[in-house]
Amino acid sequence: MESADVRDVCFVNGSVRLSGALALPPPGSVACMGVVLVGGSGPSDRDNDTFFPPLRRHLLDAGIAVLSYDKRGVGGSSGDWRTATLTDLATDATAAVDFLRSRPEVRSEAVGLFGHSEGGWVVLRASTARDDMPWVITNSCPGTSPAVQERYALANHLRETPLHSQSDIGRTLDLYDRLIEAGRRDADFATALQLVDAAGNPPGLAYYWADIDEHLWGFLKRKQDHDPTGDLRGLRCPHLAFYGSEDRLVPVTDSLRVFGASVCHPNRPPRATLTVEVLPTADHRLQLPGATEPAPDYLNTLTRWLRRN
Repeated sequence: MESADVRDVCFVNGSVRLSGALALPPPGSVACMGVVLVGGSGPSDRDNDTFFPPLRRHLLDAGIAVLSYDKRGVGGSSGDWRTATLTDLATDATAAVDFLRSRPEVRSEAVGLFGHSEGGWVVLRASTARDDMPWVITNSCPGTSPAVQERYALANHLRETPLHSQSDIGRTLDLYDRLIEAGRRDADFATALQLVDAAGNPPGLAYYWADIDEHLWGFLKRKQDHDPTGDLRGLRCPHLAFYGSEDRLVPVTDSLRVFGASVCHPNRPPRATLTVEVLPTADHRLQLPGATEPAPDYLNTLTRWLRRN
């Protein structure tokens, strides 16, 4: 949308200053609904690498305002996501919603949350914490704990890399399991390094371990056994969940089982409907084989659902 208004903005959550991009439909448009985009794991910025720009364009073309922001300690944002909890990140998302709702161009009652991957856990927690969320959207959000999800992703990586033998795969997954148990004992980073050294740093471990330092080890320990079930059961608004059938990072079948069981829980509020869309052959970013942007069916389904809710 050539005439869209896209500007750098800042807002705060306590002592944390968050920087982002606010994209508004053309001046003179009627007050519109709005979406806050929350990125995935690691140092995700306002564009979530390359995933958010095409999504932002599509939403703007549909007349929907979009706010996305740099995670704590990334880009122009202060703080450090590695010292945060998922609850801390959820309060950042809530601050983003409040900021977008304060804009005169936006209908305050029609601003909701979209979270990709780890961001799905974040927006579920943020949405459950308040009773004025009109809807929430998760994209490739694991229904399992981070520990289970990471093991699934690591196993797929190892099996799909020809250089790794069955013995190497077994050794690497065994070490991963021991690192998870060490995290549950609140072992320090030196102890984790000793486990890796004692196992001979097996082939393929770098997929999981290469970027881990003391701060990131602490973050992973705090996050690894997060259970999204409580947040799913506590939702009080409609929920749209997207998955790609060929997602190699998230166990889609297990996640669907958890999401389905949660929506059938007797204490789930009647308004908290669940809509699930699984795109055949799509990957973690809802892209089809060989594509560099999300599948058209994905984007059109997203905006149709938003207009109904």
